[in-house]
Amino acid sequence: MNNTKLNTSIEFVKGVGKMRAELFKEELGIRRCYDLLNFFPYKYLDRSRFYKISEINSSDVYVQISGVFKNIIYKKYRNRYGIEAKFFDGEKNIKVLWFKGLSWVEKSIKTNQKYILFGRISWFEKLPSLVHPEFERIENFKAKSIKLQPVYSSTEKLSSIGISNKAMIKIVKNLFVFLENKFDENLNEYLNKKFKLISPNQAYHNIHFPENHDLLEKARYRLKFEELFFNQLKFKLSHNKLKRNKGYYFPYVGEYFNNFYNNYLSFELTKPQKKVLKEIRNDFASNQQMIRLLQGDVGSGKTVVALLSILISIDNNYQSCLVAPTEILAFQHFKNFKDKFENLGLVVKVLTGSTKSSDRKILLNDLKNGSINLLIGTHAIFEQNVIFNNLGYAVIDEQHRFGVKQRSKIWEKNNPPPHVLIMTATPIPRTLTMSLYGDLDLSIIDELPPGRKDVITVHRKDKNRLKVFGFIRDQIKQGRQIYIVYPLIEESKKMDLKYLEDGLESITREFDKENYSIGVMHGRMRSSNKDIEMNNFLNGKIDILISTTVIEVGVNVPNASVMIIENAERFGLSQLHQLRGRVGRGKYDSYCVLMTNDKISEDAKIRIDAMVNSNDGFKISEVDLRLRGPGDVLGTKQSGVLDFKIADIIEDDSILFSVSNEADLLIKKDPKLNLNENYNIRSFILNNPINKSWNEIG
Repeated sequence: MNNTKLNTSIEFVKGVGKMRAELFKEELGIRRCYDLLNFFPYKYLDRSRFYKISEINSSDVYVQISGVFKNIIYKKYRNRYGIEAKFFDGEKNIKVLWFKGLSWVEKSIKTNQKYILFGRISWFEKLPSLVHPEFERIENFKAKSIKLQPVYSSTEKLSSIGISNKAMIKIVKNLFVFLENKFDENLNEYLNKKFKLISPNQAYHNIHFPENHDLLEKARYRLKFEELFFNQLKFKLSHNKLKRNKGYYFPYVGEYFNNFYNNYLSFELTKPQKKVLKEIRNDFASNQQMIRLLQGDVGSGKTVVALLSILISIDNNYQSCLVAPTEILAFQHFKNFKDKFENLGLVVKVLTGSTKSSDRKILLNDLKNGSINLLIGTHAIFEQNVIFNNLGYAVIDEQHRFGVKQRSKIWEKNNPPPHVLIMTATPIPRTLTMSLYGDLDLSIIDELPPGRKDVITVHRKDKNRLKVFGFIRDQIKQGRQIYIVYPLIEESKKMDLKYLEDGLESITREFDKENYSIGVMHGRMRSSNKDIEMNNFLNGKIDILISTTVIEVGVNVPNASVMIIENAERFGLSQLHQLRGRVGRGKYDSYCVLMTNDKISEDAKIRIDAMVNSNDGFKISEVDLRLRGPGDVLGTKQSGVLDFKIADIIEDDSILFSVSNEADLLIKKDPKLNLNENYNIRSFILNNPINKSWNEIG
């Protein structure tokens, strides 16, 4: 679609102008003709059907009636005047009302002449009526070809300046005239024939003004196919380009790796762990930079894979870093790695925002001269003055907590950039992975280590609270520890939710007489105080830890066997699954208790049932995706990555898989899209206004 007018401001389209163009930009984000052309109707009203007034019922929203006007009168309604008319369809009357444009309405309507009436039904005292309907003489309607009328999203502001749906239809029609009905072909002949795609001209006309249902479906399919195809093609081209990047050559699996693997690894790796490790080793020995996404459920053993691959980097005389999203997780990784690496004679340090200035100065100096083998830390590692001697490998944990720009700063730490392993314990559905991380190599650990027990998950309502307290007592008597998580720290005037301060008071009142030790942790505490509480809990000095979701990621206390989540109905599935993953990390039976209000919504019930019925994070992520949509999962709504105009990766997954396969075949045959048969595809990528950032092809 290389029409040069697509990048023109919509103010030049008849019916828009400068003032309306500004409002379109503010309210709907529509600036250019391209934006307006791809601002598709969200539904269609069937203008081919005519209702009898006697057929109208409460489930009908819009109706179309044929008949004549009777008894048109001016009438006062409270403090305003209106026109009231009776419309007779040959059998029955319906009341019709207008409160605006009264003189125009009065001039336009002739009694006892046939009209077509179309509008939204209103109900008063169980009788239907029409307020401000569209109307036209029956002979004019018959001359029209439009049967399915498009309905466009709008806002109160746009409606207030006269941009009704009728006005919007006129503007879009004028857009087609302005663009001279020219829409270039963006796909090649092979794809069009194989998938029986209608032309771009047919597609755009029938998505806005469908001739019939069949052509509407064909238009949708064509536009969805094209949108998803270029989404996947961009990732494939980017992946190809990354594969051309020079990377550090790590040919050796040497002393450090073998010593640890043979003498300090106390368990057998699972098959998926071995498979991922092999994939990483192949990348290391390829002379190309590795950028790999490692997905694995909570407790699947991603950290061990990271540790072993870091040892390969060190075996090849390069430094490594591990970046975590929180100080708690950074220090936990540090403790875990330090214990193991010191046995091998390796130096591990930790850097966070709370590292003292004096310690930081020494650390940065040691890092620069190469005496630190592994640096573990938070966002602090991204800072410009953190300079490595020879960084060869970076592991980023819980990648969705970091912005793309933050992650890219790792690339600047060495030239050429280091190998990168991006880890997530939030299972991501396949369609979302393809649409967000299609440019990365993907590894999955989909098997838990032997002996790791499923967490028993139950749903309990507020009325069951005393029984839950009894269960807590039984667990503590068995020597176990308890997490209780609250959605808020303090009371909120806007949300009726349980909060930590009140929870601490009630839990203390309930258990203090039994001398149980109760700890508190939340995001407003100083890092040093959080560390003290977490260490006390880890060392068994605290029986019950009352917390917010600050403990969601990575915290590992094998003796903690119960996770109680208050107001569980207000959490997303991904977060519930992450919180549940804090227990079940030891040899004991573990439990997750989802506490909710006595009455919960249908969506909340589906989420709770999904948690109760499954421990499989990938299955849960699919439910989460269908409930919340791709825009909200992992906070991607803000990223703009999934702002599809018409495609839906949930409903259109079969199209997504097809186009992904076709994009692979295309690039395999023509990596830089230089063949004449792919001229349209290359031209779209290079010339279309939305693709200014594409630099994947030369």
